Amino acid sequence: MKVFHSISEFSCKKKTVVTLGTFDGVHLGHQRIINRLLNSTQDNQLETVVLTFLQHPRSVLQAESNIKLLNTNKEKTTLLEKKGVDNLIIHTFDTNFSELTGEEFVKTILVDKLNIQKIIIGYDHRFGKNRASDIHDLIYFGKKYHFDVEQISAKEIDEISISSTKIRKAIQDGNIKLANQYLGYNYTFTGKVVKGKQLGRTINFPTANISIYNIQKIVPKNGVYIVEGSWQGETHKGMMNIGIKPTVDGKNTTIEVHFFDVDQDLYDLDITISVHEFIRDEIKFNSIDELKIQLQKDKTTSLEYFLKTDKC
Repeated sequence: MKVFHSISEFSCKKKTVVTLGTFDGVHLGHQRIINRLLNSTQDNQLETVVLTFLQHPRSVLQAESNIKLLNTNKEKTTLLEKKGVDNLIIHTFDTNFSELTGEEFVKTILVDKLNIQKIIIGYDHRFGKNRASDIHDLIYFGKKYHFDVEQISAKEIDEISISSTKIRKAIQDGNIKLANQYLGYNYTFTGKVVKGKQLGRTINFPTANISIYNIQKIVPKNGVYIVEGSWQGETHKGMMNIGIKPTVDGKNTTIEVHFFDVDQDLYDLDITISVHEFIRDEIKFNSIDELKIQLQKDKTTSLEYFLKTDKC
């Protein structure tokens, strides 16, 4: 897959089939659109193009929104490459871009730059300045500038009933199982292992304290989760606590992972965490001994989960 960091960088001699959007999460709904895109290439006579944005448009148009994201651009790129897209354009969404009228966008971007023959888009997609243009305008522009418009119907979208907003809420609510069902894969984040207070070592539950790289990534709600961690080409099973550790009078929220089969120094390593399932809320125990007993129960729950899923 070729990756371009602005529309101006893109060049293609073949005619293209295009879809566009934020594609945050590249969830099952997005994947259906991508599959339609891939099925429209007419035996390689056309090339597929996904146009997305460096930042979520809402963060530019509604600066106060402080929207959190399911994917970094690196993660989004990896997911789209796995799907088999030919070209990915990650364009900077700024106020100048948002000021393009619907027809200016169609003529200067889709026709002149992307060499479009077909666009695949949802029936409810709006574009252009103040989001004033809709699917009916796009069909009109398609006839005027000689490209086809294939719309994904309301029925199809309702059948999927998936949105990035629903997935964000599920993760923030700790409903990881539902979020993963909607995504079609386990929710992940990547961070660096940093030094913590090392209290876990004193109770035989050493943890990797992870600092997430991208502050815009959604962090699941405080609690205990079943996870896997990947680094240096290896994957290890474990359990994760997100929270303030009230039993030991913690004050700051941390992300700590205990890996079941790891006995090595992980400091400064980049680790990708795959979140499988929520176990329980974070609570304050009356003593360290009570905490240790619960951690052992959490470990048993996690190991039983992996034993069951590994057999599937």
